[in-house]
Amino acid sequence: MLNSKLLTLVLVVQPSRVLLGMKKRGFGAGRWNGFGGKVQLGESIEDAARRELLEESGLTVDVLEKIGNIKFEFVGETELLDVHVFRADAYNGEPTESEEMRPQWFECDKIPFSQMWPDDSMWFPLLLQKKKFVGYFKFQGHDVILSHKLEVVEEF
Repeated sequence: MLNSKLLTLVLVVQPSRVLLGMKKRGFGAGRWNGFGGKVQLGESIEDAARRELLEESGLTVDVLEKIGNIKFEFVGETELLDVHVFRADAYNGEPTESEEMRPQWFECDKIPFSQMWPDDSMWFPLLLQKKKFVGYFKFQGHDVILSHKLEVVEEF
C-alpha cells in the first residue's frame, strides 16, 4: 500500500501568458513548473498553496481556483503524490527569484513542454481552458509515463 503525500501546485495565468518557475533544487530540478510544495501539518491545502507561491515567487493572490487533482505514482517509490492544482488569474507583487525557483513568463503558445514534466502537456490545455480535471499518472523513473487517466469533471 502506498502512503499519500499531499502537495499543491499553483499556476498564475494571464490572458496570453503563464508564469512558470525553473526549479533550481530538489525534486524536479531543471524543469519548468508551477509553484507549490508540501502541505504542512495543520495547514489547509489552499493555505499551503498560497504559502508556497509566496515563498517561491514572491507573489500573493486574492483568489485561487482549484482546477485539478492529479495523483502520481513512481514505480519503486512508496509514496503516491496527491497534487492539488490551483489557477490564479490575478496576483499581487512582482515575480521574484527565490532559492528554489526562477520565475519567467511564457506566452501560452510557447510553453516549454520539452523542459517540463511529461504529463504537463496533457493537462495544461485543460487548465488554460479553465476546465476542472482529475488525473492519475504512473511513471517509470521521471521521464516515462507507463499509464495514465485524465478526465474533465464538473466539480470536486
